[in-house]
Amino acid sequence: MGLPSQPVTLSTGQIEELYRRLSTMRHDINNTLSLVTAAAELMRHKPQMAEKMTATLLEQPQKISTLIGQFSKEFEQAFGITRP
Repeated sequence: MGLPSQPVTLSTGQIEELYRRLSTMRHDINNTLSLVTAAAELMRHKPQMAEKMTATLLEQPQKISTLIGQFSKEFEQAFGITRP
């Protein structure tokens, strides 16, 4: 990981934008986790739904990974962090 060699200064607007994106990511991840919980509960109470809900469950980790990856990229760009 390449860190900046000089201090990084962000404007208030840049900090506000990063915070907004962080807030959005948290919201989206919480929604995805709520879907996982709902699918698991449905499977518990209606086992016949297991096959359909399994597909839904298996999609969620990739969604969360994508959300984290997108925010990480924006964060790294804002602070001048590079990856090898």
